[in-house]
Amino acid sequence: MIPYREEKIKNAVAFFAKRHYKKAKRPLYQTHLYKYLAFLDFTSIRETGKPAIELTYCAMERGPVPMEIYKDKKDTDKYSFKKNDYGEYVATQGEPDLDYFSPYEIELMERLVEIFAQRWMTAGVISDSSHEDIKAWRKAYQNRTNSL
Repeated sequence: MIPYREEKIKNAVAFFAKRHYKKAKRPLYQTHLYKYLAFLDFTSIRETGKPAIELTYCAMERGPVPMEIYKDKKDTDKYSFKKNDYGEYVATQGEPDLDYFSPYEIELMERLVEIFAQRWMTAGVISDSSHEDIKAWRKAYQNRTNSL
């Protein structure tokens, strides 16, 4: 990955982890993270014609999964992956740098947090939402499970 793209991905993950925790009062678990990123990219494609962070997604059973993060869950200076009794989650270290994002992308990320950072929002509910909303996942999954 090129450094700018890496920084943008890293700051998007940190943004969602920090804002999700603040609004939902619980950590950002792995499934929610993957769905936030997928909604960010696919909503951006639908509304502007291009993805916001350009991740590569695999059409897994629970919805689109960003392969760059799924395959290599490494800690960064902005966040780290932790585990508790409920699963794997993202913990932030510091503030995300929003200079990597356009005003549209920031507004979209805020909008996604407003929708999905709810205490009642389970992994199943957010996954079902991605199945309904992200047509590219549905088409890829129907053609071949776990395809890119």
